[in-house]
Amino acid sequence: MSIQPKIHINLKEINTKKQRLEKIKIELKHEFIGIDYIIEELVDYIQIWYLMPEILTRPIIVNLWGMTGVGKTDLIRKLVSKLEYQDRFVEVELSNGESTWNSSVSSILETNGINNAKPAIVLFDEIQRFYTIDSEGKPLLNTRFQDFWELLSDGKLAKRDAKESIDDYLQRYLYAAMQRQKRKQKLKDAPSMPPDPLNPMGVISSEDEEATVGVWEAQSLKKIFDLKESVNEIAEMREEDVLMMMQQTREKKKVYEPINHAKTLIIISGNLDEAYSMANETGETDIEADIFRAYTEKITIVDIKNALSRKFKPEQVARFGNIHLIYKSLRKVDFEHLIQEELVKICKKNKEHFGVDIEISQNFNQLIYQNGVFPVQGVRPVFSSITDIVEANLSKLLFEAFMGNLMHIAMDYDFEKKKIVAQLAGKRTIELDYVGKIDQIRQDNSPDMIASIAVHESGHAITYGILLGLAPLQLKSRVASRYAQGFSFPHSIHLSKENIVSKIKIYLAGGIAEEIIFGEDKATVSRSFDREEATSMVMEYIRKYGFDKNFQAWYAHSGPYSMELSVTDWAIERMIRDLAKEARELLEANKDFLIYLSKELAQKGSLKPLEVVLIAHKFGHTFEVKEENYLHLAGYEGLLNEL
Repeated sequence: MSIQPKIHINLKEINTKKQRLEKIKIELKHEFIGIDYIIEELVDYIQIWYLMPEILTRPIIVNLWGMTGVGKTDLIRKLVSKLEYQDRFVEVELSNGESTWNSSVSSILETNGINNAKPAIVLFDEIQRFYTIDSEGKPLLNTRFQDFWELLSDGKLAKRDAKESIDDYLQRYLYAAMQRQKRKQKLKDAPSMPPDPLNPMGVISSEDEEATVGVWEAQSLKKIFDLKESVNEIAEMREEDVLMMMQQTREKKKVYEPINHAKTLIIISGNLDEAYSMANETGETDIEADIFRAYTEKITIVDIKNALSRKFKPEQVARFGNIHLIYKSLRKVDFEHLIQEELVKICKKNKEHFGVDIEISQNFNQLIYQNGVFPVQGVRPVFSSITDIVEANLSKLLFEAFMGNLMHIAMDYDFEKKKIVAQLAGKRTIELDYVGKIDQIRQDNSPDMIASIAVHESGHAITYGILLGLAPLQLKSRVASRYAQGFSFPHSIHLSKENIVSKIKIYLAGGIAEEIIFGEDKATVSRSFDREEATSMVMEYIRKYGFDKNFQAWYAHSGPYSMELSVTDWAIERMIRDLAKEARELLEANKDFLIYLSKELAQKGSLKPLEVVLIAHKFGHTFEVKEENYLHLAGYEGLLNEL
């Protein structure tokens, strides 16, 4: 005897849906830049919900985490549109404030018609604004949206105070019906009354006739009693029939059961700065996008859960589940692709609308990149810069083109002259003065300041290269900052005793390089941060890690276990002095290298790793170029296997 499945599986329909989902995936990859891996994962995770929602016993929960401007919300909106789920979709922003009149998820879903257990999509966006513990880990007294955790737990939302609401409504409805019945009976029992001049025929008013429910009442009844009949059907029913139906529904108890959202796709999205430590670098435009990308590639589900634990209780973190799609910041090539696509769109749009052929040189791509890309802010600043740099100036050129009937515009940018140069149909040349907003800031750095920074950063770079054998990821002396601070950007360095000593020397080398080149009296205070970091590392070297054989106790303890810190002060001072002396000896032995590199850096404003490698080679040093996600780590495996 074969057992028939309770759920009918339509393989043809499933296959059709699967093909459609594959098509949507391809379309999304064409519409979004740099997030193919997210689209792949997202489509894979929602397949079961989209193809066979009938078999789900709890909702699918997908989490999207990333910095701003990487395409989290827009991706979901476009996915919803392509799935044609607009009427079964709702965006919810939970917060601890009182900005909305809703205080529960259930009421929001009910308002949007999602509380009927059918397949739907709910996006909880900007979830970082909603938290249940404070910065010290103490629970907040917050009663808003508590059913959010019920929804994530098993997908069932209880009908709050359902019995009281139903009984209250039933009593009020019954009382109103009895009053109407009394008025009708009173009219029947008084036939001898003189005719009413306003109603000489003695006609019973519409209010006292055998009443039907009406549309407005029907809507409330359907909602409260969860009636299967349509609003129009209920509206045409007699009061007696509706009253009987209400009683039957109440006795079945089904109306009190929680609403099951097992077929709901729940998407949670947010910016977790606690996991993306570089997210606060919003004003940074000089650090390469690929460096930020390398840092975000190291973020794992463990980091995400740790970040969530700073906002939510442990049992709440668990309810987010284990499907976490982690956005990486966009690469340099992604921004370049985005810029090129937008320029192509501008040319196409103007051809379609105005019949003007437009050519935009690659110089504009570079101009937009160096003035519009703030890596941690995503794509939004780029769009703004394209409007400022291209579209605003193009509008001036279009006017001239129309006036002279010159329907071809070739746009170029001259970096030396700081001018936009346009050729109109090869017959007329127009030049427009233009300096990018960020380039203007870079230009404002004085030559003397740049020279000082170049020497300082070259000191870091040379010490870094000689001690670790690496060229820094970036070396800059001219940046978009009113404070004109350059930088020598390092790789990730594993903290061993040897590497800590090397890092301390590298920190100290910037200020020492200034003393060697300019003299001690002209050394600047730009060493302040470097010495602070170096001192912190020496303190940990001695007090925390026990690398100084004279101090093996844990001098970093606090409270009842605290040690007398002053005991280690002289050892810290002595170690910094010794390492500063060694760093000075290293740089003085390579003074010609320091002078040459400093001049190159001051002139160019920035040097790429390969350029540093070639300069080092001139002075007998071999530096390696390593990718952004390289970790400088001793060969421990080889050392172990040698034994």
